[in-house]
Amino acid sequence: MRELERFRDAVRGWVAGGVDAPAAAEVARELTGDGLAAVVLVEGVSDQSAVEALAARRGRDLPGEGVCVLPMGGAMGVARYLRILGVQGLDVSVRGLCDEAEEPYFRRGLEQAGFGAGLGRAAMEALGFHVCVADLEDELIRALGPAGVERVLAAEKDLDKFRLFQNQPAQRGRPVERQLHRFMGTTSGRKAQYARALVLALDAARVPRPLDNLLAGTSSRCSTR
Repeated sequence: MRELERFRDAVRGWVAGGVDAPAAAEVARELTGDGLAAVVLVEGVSDQSAVEALAARRGRDLPGEGVCVLPMGGAMGVARYLRILGVQGLDVSVRGLCDEAEEPYFRRGLEQAGFGAGLGRAAMEALGFHVCVADLEDELIRALGPAGVERVLAAEKDLDKFRLFQNQPAQRGRPVERQLHRFMGTTSGRKAQYARALVLALDAARVPRPLDNLLAGTSSRCSTR
C-alpha cells in the first residue's frame, strides 16, 4: 500500500511539472513494475471513495491487487496523466471514470495519448473508461431513490440538516433529487463521505453501471491494454 501511495504522489508531481518533475518521474518509473497492476483515474476524492467502497463491499483489496485509484483534482489535466501512464509513457494498464460534462476531456486525452481515434462512448468503455450521467452523485441518487438517500442521511446524522437546507429560499420548489445533490456538495468532505455511504447502502443489483463496469475491469485481467 505504501508503494502505491508513493507512486500516486510521484505521478502527481510529474504531471504538475516544475523543477521537481524529473525526480518524480524517476520515482514513478522505478515503482511501475513493483506490483502495479493498474491505475484508475478519477476526477476527485469522492469518486475514489466510491470505487474503494464498492471494492471493499465485494471483498476486494485494491492495494493488495496492485490497483492504484488516482484522483486527479479535476478532469482538465487528464491528457497529461494519460500521456504519462499510457503507451507513450509508463505503459501501464489504465482505466477511468468521469462525469458526463467532462467526457470530452477524457475523449481528447485518450486520442492524444494514442489510445485510438474518433472515440465514441462505446469505444471509451471498451478501453475501460466509463461515463457517469450526469455525475456519480446523480447515478447514486437514482440508484437508491430519494427515500433511500434520506435513510442514509438519517444514519449519518444529517437528516435534520438536510431538512433545514430544503427550507432555504433557493431550494424551495426544486426536485428533491436536486436538493440532495446540492446538499452533498455544501460542506468540505461531504461528497466523499456520502459517496462511500451511498455505495455501501446500495442493493447489490442497483450498483450504477459505470461504477460496476469500472470495478469489473480492474481485475486480474486488467493488465490487458
